[in-house]
Amino acid sequence: MAEAPSGAGVGALAYKAPGAPGPAGAVAHGAMAGSEEVQRAAALIEERLAQEEENEKLRGTTHQKLPMEMLVLEDEKHHRPQSPSLQKVKGQERVRKTSLDLRREIIDVGGIQNLIQLRKKRKQKKREALAASQEPPPEPEEITGPVDAETFLKAAVEGQMKVIEKFLADGGSPDTCDQFHRTALHRASLEGHMEILEKLLESGVTVDFQDRLDCTAMHWACRGGHLEVVKLLQSRGADTNVRDKLLSTPLHVAVRTGHVEIVEHFLSLGLDINAKDREGDSALHDAVRLNRYKIIKLLLLHGADMMSKNLEGKTPTDLVQLWQADTRHALEHPEPGSEQNGLEGSAESGRETPQPVPAQ
Repeated sequence: MAEAPSGAGVGALAYKAPGAPGPAGAVAHGAMAGSEEVQRAAALIEERLAQEEENEKLRGTTHQKLPMEMLVLEDEKHHRPQSPSLQKVKGQERVRKTSLDLRREIIDVGGIQNLIQLRKKRKQKKREALAASQEPPPEPEEITGPVDAETFLKAAVEGQMKVIEKFLADGGSPDTCDQFHRTALHRASLEGHMEILEKLLESGVTVDFQDRLDCTAMHWACRGGHLEVVKLLQSRGADTNVRDKLLSTPLHVAVRTGHVEIVEHFLSLGLDINAKDREGDSALHDAVRLNRYKIIKLLLLHGADMMSKNLEGKTPTDLVQLWQADTRHALEHPEPGSEQNGLEGSAESGRETPQPVPAQ
């Protein structure tokens, strides 16, 4: 057997004996290549995280909560917000179009002063509409007649405690649900109404009641971003490993909706960080696909597997490398028709946008 020359130092590590490498050598080479890919991916994650933190300082962070009746699990899983670098590339055409529209508007309205007044009125209307949407409806001072199921469920969304109490006092079931099997517990968990949740739990509501998507209140609390609700449900026996129709755990949902505090809480419980959904995706797959940089780093610090393969044979490391490919593709192949109403389409995600389907 050939030997590495003596005194070769570091160079001895790279010395290869003549002939075809054995199986052990091939495995070692594959492991080394995989390790290098992980290191490159980790470096890119750190770079993207730094960019995101800088952007958050400038614009702040906001979470948009999707109305309950509009939820499509596949949309929640696969919708991918574009990275800042990709947004910058694709946004230049939109800026040019907006500038042209602005010039036409100035001409059509009849002068810059009129345009300024028009925009002031629009901003004022938006502020008024936003203020009106944030003010909950006032609670009735006294409820005399019976409360029907629809009013009861609506009260769970709007936080009307007296309506909830009257319905339950009249013998109504706390597990009353709508056509999608969504209960008051589901609705109050999404909205974060702690007082109503405690009342429902005291009244014997089924804490792990599943709707037609197999989502429980725990899933909905994760969507709403309410850590205190997650802890309350957990203290009353809610299952933190329950699966919905996509076989997604609450950890998957918290990752997809970007709620870092809830993800951190689940990891502190020692939940299976590499649990896979119906498509073989772990929470790390979802975090990478959706550009959740803070969550990616958090998952890696807790030991998430960067080389775990989903049903398509893709690892989180492979998905990280697609970030660069997406940006390069946008530079080389601009798609002027991919934007609608100032929002970027999902053509770059490599998947067709799922269409809502009737609940099963």
